[in-house]
Amino acid sequence: MARLLRGVAAALGALVCLVGTAGPGLAQQSIANPVAVFSGLDKITGRITVFDVYIDETVQFGSLQLTPRACHTRPASGAQSAVAFIQVDEVSLQATLTRAFSGWMFADSPALNAIDNAVYDIWLLDCRQTSDVPPPSQR
Repeated sequence: MARLLRGVAAALGALVCLVGTAGPGLAQQSIANPVAVFSGLDKITGRITVFDVYIDETVQFGSLQLTPRACHTRPASGAQSAVAFIQVDEVSLQATLTRAFSGWMFADSPALNAIDNAVYDIWLLDCRQTSDVPPPSQR
């Protein structure tokens, strides 16, 4: 059942992006954003961290490496929602990477495709045009 829901969520996310780029009238329904905002939970310490990640930038959260590939929102005139395509790799003690997640996350439905690791949970909060964190090219 979970696999079916993930497949439906992935198809819905792809449809949202396609609708946003389908034509002149529909292109206004989706805004591509350069920054994805995530919340991460360390289940051992109970600490929650909110962090910004630029599209195609990889950041480390515990043993997870998170790379957002796209982050879309709707114009301010419509109902606000954020959807992002995310890839997450888990770093083992032997320094090997294993793909833990690759798919669409929805800010409105964090439990639908949240990263649920044994130690860490990560979910999408929002997509933004700007961030207080300088882009990787300026660090």
